[in-house]
Amino acid sequence: MPFAEAADGAALHYLLHGSGEPLVLLAGQSNNHHWWDCVRADFAARFTTLVLDHRGTGESDRPDTDTYSTPGFARDVIAVLDHAGIERAHVYGTSMGGRIAQFLAADHPERVGRLVLGCTSPGAPHGVERGPEVRAALTQADPDAVRRALLELMYTPGWLAEREREDPGRDFHTLGDPTMPAHARRRHLRASARHDAWDALPRIQAPTLVVHGTDDAFNPAANAPLLAARIPDARTFLVPGARHAYFEEFADVATEPVLAFLDGGAPPRSPGQPPLP
Repeated sequence: MPFAEAADGAALHYLLHGSGEPLVLLAGQSNNHHWWDCVRADFAARFTTLVLDHRGTGESDRPDTDTYSTPGFARDVIAVLDHAGIERAHVYGTSMGGRIAQFLAADHPERVGRLVLGCTSPGAPHGVERGPEVRAALTQADPDAVRRALLELMYTPGWLAEREREDPGRDFHTLGDPTMPAHARRRHLRASARHDAWDALPRIQAPTLVVHGTDDAFNPAANAPLLAARIPDARTFLVPGARHAYFEEFADVATEPVLAFLDGGAPPRSPGQPPLP
């Protein structure tokens, strides 16, 4: 079980699987590497995938210190890459993982090959924030109601109902690491809320694809064109009807175009959209 050491001494757990060029997969806020379990094998068939537990999650250390920020998480990724002996990797980050990936590519351009930013945003000062009804649903006193609200923000009703019929006790790996202590959850939330990469985005040199579900209310899809316009030569790929966890529910639509882009292909065309200029 490999561990890297962050600049502050925190142990960072990571895993490697697959073969080919290295690809870092970055999970969302308060989630560990299991976020990618549903699709990791598809990426590992063509790349050497690296997944990690963000500080505060999984097997990584959980310091109750002021070391949680999206630029700081990006520096943690650099520590992991150094420990793994990887000089340069493609990066695919979703949700808060996409926020981390923005700083990873902007602050460490020599370490990033191609970049995919999924269901993410440039940050509150310039991004489009979730609506008040979403915030209210996620701050209810009843934890079961919060879990239900989060599931419905992640997945479409039909897909969710079918999975729950098939396996009533199913674990959904996008709902947060249940082993996280309260202090780590608070610090993850604060790190994501304070994210502001607006001034950093124009420094990104990596070929970039911005992916978003059109029906994402958790992180509104209006953030996709904002990111694409701010990052030089970035393109967008929209997944019709998808919510926040598009990469899982709509893997049959999203995975192969992302793989093709990471493999060096041209930016994919969104379903139902005219060819890109």
